[in-house]
Amino acid sequence: MWRPGLAAGALAVDYQRILALLAGRSSPGGETVSCQELAAGLGLEPTSANIEGRVRSRAKRLTDRGWLAEPVPGRFTLAVGPAADS
Repeated sequence: MWRPGLAAGALAVDYQRILALLAGRSSPGGETVSCQELAAGLGLEPTSANIEGRVRSRAKRLTDRGWLAEPVPGRFTLAVGPAADS
């Protein structure tokens, strides 16, 4: 779970890559990014296995743990707290 003072370096590398990509593409609570866009940004082929298994599931976990926000189903952005803390 995200909490003030916890850096993204505490996460597994795949989760860090998703956060880094979102940090470069959207602002906290601002522009959202789809899982397809995340997969492309991570250099993954846009297959169902990659989008569902490698991107969406991790993005949902990051959302559940307070690192990301999902203001619209299937579209993610940085959560306000982690972005301000990083």
